[in-house]
Amino acid sequence: MRLTQTKLPDVVIVEADVYEDDRGWFMESFNEARFHQALKNMSLALPNSFVQDNHSCSKRGVLRGLHFQRAPHAQGKLVRVTQGAAFDVAVDIRKDSKTFGQWVGVELSAANKRMLWIPEGFAHGFLALEDNTHFHYKTTDYYAKDAEGAIHWADPDLAIQWPQIDSLVVNKKDQEAPRLFEIEGE
Repeated sequence: MRLTQTKLPDVVIVEADVYEDDRGWFMESFNEARFHQALKNMSLALPNSFVQDNHSCSKRGVLRGLHFQRAPHAQGKLVRVTQGAAFDVAVDIRKDSKTFGQWVGVELSAANKRMLWIPEGFAHGFLALEDNTHFHYKTTDYYAKDAEGAIHWADPDLAIQWPQIDSLVVNKKDQEAPRLFEIEGE
């Protein structure tokens, strides 16, 4: 398992070792001890235990996010794509952070088998780049409706450079989400 810090040092690309032969391939997609040791080696905080797994399927052009949960139900997320491809985005919404308001985007796909670790204190969203994109994520807390929050995916202050897709599909809730400067502190 290899971890690579992004321009937001707390957000990390996770790459598992993939073993291929004439039968196909095998990978250990998650190993808590190895994940924790790799985070320790980078002097990063260890996450709480994962308590919930989620799975979505999206058509090309579906944009979901930017979502987060407030304390006491803030969530860290380990995300991956097992079919198709997505442009995955994390935004630092920790008001006391030197990278507050900055974002990072990483392509996750079934082909590259990458995962992204997004700790608590970040908003998260993704754009499906292919039809039938299956997106999986482990979370460090349970979904709590009263703790959910969102930031508008096209907030001009964030200036996220989403890939160009002919037609975006964004639900009403995400279209009406506030801008970063309008949300309460994390």
